[in-house]
Amino acid sequence: MITDQMITGTDTLLEVSGLSVAYDTDSGPVTAVDRVDLQVRPGEFVAVVGESGCGKSTMVFAIAQLLSSPARITGGEVTFRGQNLVTMTERALAPVRWRNLSVVMQSAMNALNPVLRISAQFADALRAHGVTDKAEIRQRSEAVLQLVGIDRAHLASYPHQLSGGMRQRAMIAMAQLFTPELVIMDEPTSALDVVAQRSLMLQIKELQQELGFAVIFVTHDMSLVSHFSDRLMVMYAGQAMEFGPTRQVFDAPAHPYSRGLLDAFPSITGPRVPLQGIPGSPPSLQALPPGCRFQPRCPVAFADCETVEPPLYDVAPSGAARCLLHDPKRADR
Repeated sequence: MITDQMITGTDTLLEVSGLSVAYDTDSGPVTAVDRVDLQVRPGEFVAVVGESGCGKSTMVFAIAQLLSSPARITGGEVTFRGQNLVTMTERALAPVRWRNLSVVMQSAMNALNPVLRISAQFADALRAHGVTDKAEIRQRSEAVLQLVGIDRAHLASYPHQLSGGMRQRAMIAMAQLFTPELVIMDEPTSALDVVAQRSLMLQIKELQQELGFAVIFVTHDMSLVSHFSDRLMVMYAGQAMEFGPTRQVFDAPAHPYSRGLLDAFPSITGPRVPLQGIPGSPPSLQALPPGCRFQPRCPVAFADCETVEPPLYDVAPSGAARCLLHDPKRADR
């Protein structure tokens, strides 16, 4: 479990405790998110990284209470601004979404309505939360587009008339209609080229610093968040493998999986070295290995890793890692 020493601030905007999510299948429930803890402070940028299928998107959809059948939360709490979102009804959640917590989906082309102009989609969100004055709707819509660097003339555009980067920025603008305290972003850059990715990341960071909202940013690309996030969670097979300050994780990864992800990306500085991929593939969630879930692919696994499921151990100075190498009881440390 992530300990209090990992949170240096006294106020926590979001606290996720023991969150578990399962998908119902014909052969029984399959756990996709397994007892995950996460804390986010006001104004903080937290990145969640890992390979495809590790549970990142499922976790953030559970946090936002946007799961649909066959997925369901099977345990844990999601406390946002002092309220447990898991126990709230849809009617009680409606005022929280967009106004206090908003979500930017992975594909803006799928998230935006293709037959409605951008202005109509912004207006729908505003009216749903009680803003009915046409002048105010227009003013807010123009203001948020200006925030993300899009000309107000594009309020009259349909989604297909915008580039991929502009659609993503339009989604971010829509998420800012009520200046929420927390914005969850599920791989918003995955469909963009590297130049558009960096431009969008700079835009997100500038907006965050200007408006002060917190961000949970999901990505499979560790290098993308290296200079933008404050803290980093590394997920694998539904579990948090490592968590800590971003620079600490990048400079001294405490889990072999984190180290493997970093070795798989080329560095633009220092000597040229061959890239080291992680052998094998993630396990099936329906047939998880005993002991450590990363053990079959781990280059430093030892006998206990095959039978002992590791908890999250504290890692100095302010991180945690789910690896028996950090067990203080190990005699050969």
